[in-house]
Amino acid sequence: MTEAILLVGGKGTRLRPLTVHTPKPMVRAAGVPFLTHQLARAKAAGVEHIVLATSYLAEVFEPYFGDGSALGLHLEYVTEEEPLGTGGAIRNVASRLHSGPEDPVLIFNGDILTGLDIGALVRTHETTGADVSLHLTKVTDPRAYGLVPTDDTGRVLAFLEKPQTPEEIVTDQINAGAYVFRRSVIDTIPAGRPVSVERETFPELLATGAHLQGMVDSTYWLDLGTPAAFVRGSADLVLGRAPSPAIPGRCGDRLVLPTARVAPDAKLAGGTVVGEGAFVAEGARVFGSTILPGAVIEPGAVITDSLIGTRARVGTRSVLTDTVIGDGAVVGADNELRSGARIWCDAHIPPAALRFSSDA
Repeated sequence: MTEAILLVGGKGTRLRPLTVHTPKPMVRAAGVPFLTHQLARAKAAGVEHIVLATSYLAEVFEPYFGDGSALGLHLEYVTEEEPLGTGGAIRNVASRLHSGPEDPVLIFNGDILTGLDIGALVRTHETTGADVSLHLTKVTDPRAYGLVPTDDTGRVLAFLEKPQTPEEIVTDQINAGAYVFRRSVIDTIPAGRPVSVERETFPELLATGAHLQGMVDSTYWLDLGTPAAFVRGSADLVLGRAPSPAIPGRCGDRLVLPTARVAPDAKLAGGTVVGEGAFVAEGARVFGSTILPGAVIEPGAVITDSLIGTRARVGTRSVLTDTVIGDGAVVGADNELRSGARIWCDAHIPPAALRFSSDA
């Protein structure tokens, strides 16, 4: 296997305000755009040619990654004029593939952090003679995902989208967002219109007798679709819980990027990242959080499991827990933000304006 398709066209609405100015795969995780981790892992698995299926803020990708030579890859970019869904996006880039009809093509979503053994998925595809092979993972609560029951050989039996009743939960196996397609199967996807592989392509392939193979891989897996998940994923990369060859430094309790400044008595832990040009002032405490480039954390601020946007500012003694601060926003001194609060880009919160507890 030498080529892949990477689906990076989504708007990332659940991640706003992080994605107001930045497409989701370009939001920084562990110091680099999340997409960098995916590209590096594909390269490590032997992939040489990757086509990026772009749509939302498509103009951002190529200036950053160029032709991919810096990563040892050959990258191409195809932009959808109208959103085409997962299947439509795959079909839309098919003309850029070099593979023969029987060759395997790796396809993966741009918002999944995983330790998947890519080589094992390809070997499963080849040894079973499958038309499509899917990475499956097991979750405790599968209601938010598409269920994929299989027989005792791993052959897929059905696709059940987001079950709502206990009777519908027939397995804890879910579609984990990475596939290997036989190249000829991609050409059967209708061109020029939106298509969902989960709701249309895969069920239709099953109905026509195609061989869809599931491979359960129970290594690290996280859907980065929400701010809390994204912050956790970044921290797990820094801590070494999630694998990536692209982390710009050693794994550990913290990752401080070049040109970032951290006061000697500031405390950083839990996989915290401090981006380029950011400043963490004296007495500040930051745990399990991401401080994006150019952000300022003023003296005595306490930040936990949160993400502070590019050039944002958190005021003196403010306490943030499970909070996202958009790019350029300012949180004044002595505020308290908790429980999933999102401050939009360039917003200004006056000093002592918001609290979740008494000021005693």
